[in-house]
Amino acid sequence: MSETMAHQAAPQTDAPPAVVAQGLTKVYDTGATAVRALDGVDVAFARGAFTAIMGPSGSGKSTLMHCLAGLDTATSGSVHMGRTDITGLKDRELTLLRRDRIGFIFQSFNLLPMLTAQQNIVLPAEIARRKVEPKRFERIVEVVGLHDRLDHLPVKLSGGEQQRVAVARALLNDPEVVYADEPTGNLDSRSGAEVLGFLRDSARELEQTVIMVTHDPMAAAYADRVVFLRDGRLVDEVGTPTAELVLDRLVKLEG
Repeated sequence: MSETMAHQAAPQTDAPPAVVAQGLTKVYDTGATAVRALDGVDVAFARGAFTAIMGPSGSGKSTLMHCLAGLDTATSGSVHMGRTDITGLKDRELTLLRRDRIGFIFQSFNLLPMLTAQQNIVLPAEIARRKVEPKRFERIVEVVGLHDRLDHLPVKLSGGEQQRVAVARALLNDPEVVYADEPTGNLDSRSGAEVLGFLRDSARELEQTVIMVTHDPMAAAYADRVVFLRDGRLVDEVGTPTAELVLDRLVKLEG
């Protein structure tokens, strides 16, 4: 895949944002002191776009993603997914929201070793007793390039292939948003580039909204847009990023 392809902007759309945070604050009470991980963050994420969240260590980027995805509760402010204010949902409602409307990709692949690639991909749908749409399954497998690996157990797959299985699993239910937390952290550079290409292609070809936390400027360069946090605040953003531009912004933030 060419560097030029990685930097192409997503098609413009008039659709409302997929996710919007307003005045988002998260304070952790550590006993002696209170840690303000998020400090009034206002940010919107475009539907069908690939957005990266970056910042120095301790800037609040993982906390932001966890609050956006309903994995952590905000101290104040709101998060809307479409028309749903998820900050007002009860635990069971959040569980259903995460199951039915969100896909997750983590640094660890979280595949069951006794199941084939295909079985791992469809497992969440089977647990939820949701019918798998054959055409969508075939399309996703095509996008992530796993057609000839579906009957292999994880131990027979490379790290990049295992993460591609995790990507396919996250995309299968046609979630409104896919959250990716350092998805290439356990991969070599070649495998990481493959996975990032698949995430970019899922936004392009499947109109999938992808929000990724990363510390890697090369990874962020695959996104359509990068937003930067420092000390729990949104302080900068760039569109059509390059690795050099992202690294320059990070150096300035850490200076």
